[in-house]
Amino acid sequence: MKARVHVTLKPAVLDPQGSAIRKALGSLGFTGVGKVRQGKLIEIELEESEPAAAQAQVEAMCKKLLVNEVIETYRLELDS
Repeated sequence: MKARVHVTLKPAVLDPQGSAIRKALGSLGFTGVGKVRQGKLIEIELEESEPAAAQAQVEAMCKKLLVNEVIETYRLELDS
């Protein structure tokens, strides 16, 4: 089974990297670009084949290591 964890900063947290991307896009001639937020994608291959157990395992990974829940949120996807 494959898990994808999409991690982004919470809306209230400043995103200096997103601001730098927005400015760089403007300097490259891309007009009309508003707010930019950046995040990360983590792909994990699991031996677990039961979706509920895989979800619980990845949720534990997120809480213990992958996500700083003070400033970040995440969305989890599972594929068999």
